[in-house]
Amino acid sequence: MTRVVRFHRTGGPEVLQFDDLPVGDPQRGEMRVRVEAIGLNRAEAMFRSGAYLEAPRLPARLGYEASATIEALGEGVDGFAPGDSVSVVPAFSMNDYGVYAETAIVPAYSVVRRPNGLSALESAAVWMAYLTAWGALIDIAHLRQGDAVIIPAASSSVGLAAIQVANSVGAITIATTRTRAKAAALEDAGAARVIVTSEEDLVVEVNRATGGQGARLVFDPVGGPQVEKLAEAMSHHGVILIYGALATAPTPFPVIAAMQKALTLRGYTLFEFIRDKERLARASAFIRDGFAGGSLKPVIAKTFTLDEIVEAHAYMESNEQFGKIVVTVPHRD
Repeated sequence: MTRVVRFHRTGGPEVLQFDDLPVGDPQRGEMRVRVEAIGLNRAEAMFRSGAYLEAPRLPARLGYEASATIEALGEGVDGFAPGDSVSVVPAFSMNDYGVYAETAIVPAYSVVRRPNGLSALESAAVWMAYLTAWGALIDIAHLRQGDAVIIPAASSSVGLAAIQVANSVGAITIATTRTRAKAAALEDAGAARVIVTSEEDLVVEVNRATGGQGARLVFDPVGGPQVEKLAEAMSHHGVILIYGALATAPTPFPVIAAMQKALTLRGYTLFEFIRDKERLARASAFIRDGFAGGSLKPVIAKTFTLDEIVEAHAYMESNEQFGKIVVTVPHRD
């Protein structure tokens, strides 16, 4: 038996509970892993509350991302062995698998080797953030030296990863934040320009930062009415990539700005490439090289233990964090 975090009804953090469940043996194409640390993601809070891309099948598991050690391999799994230190990356439906547990069964296609030199804690803060940023900025937008990119909600783990990824290719990073509370930290994190949207005019400041050219790319997890203002701050042939829906209001299509500037607006999640072996290999190589060279480094906001999973979700929804929230998994044996 193993302790597993599940929810039997949708709602706030308080619906999370511990269930003792049999683990079983991995089936063909699966692994059984001993979980060491879990990286929390906003998608999991949305899934728990019933507001995610797919509805949960109750009672539902949670968890996309973890550091772990392999315990057993199912039939047909090659290239790994029991005892290997690995990372579980977000490549599956949480209706099928989840890593909020002491021990978990996961599909082999969602497992990669832990990056050299990173602890279990650090590697739990890597994959969702850096894969999401790489897929948008490098694989889709082909961000290059001198391009300006606007990164709203930049203090999130994905936002901070995007700053690092963009800086590593010589792009101009323009971070936005609602209040001044996190502005200095964003500057320290490498943002070339930080715009406090409650105090400054976004369009004016982006134009100032880009010499009047506007930004070629927006990497936005929020959506909502601010998209129209972001479109005004774009360059001709700019691209707006929306990878989240944190805004509660509808997201308008900025028709006039789009026609005037030939803009592209599209939705994006990492799931559009994560099962593509060749693209995942390129993403993994980029990320590993970045860690080895020092241009990429995960930012951990706060750690909790698995027993504190309700508190950890409440903290995630407070929006107080700067970086990734990681949950450690003590074992009873």
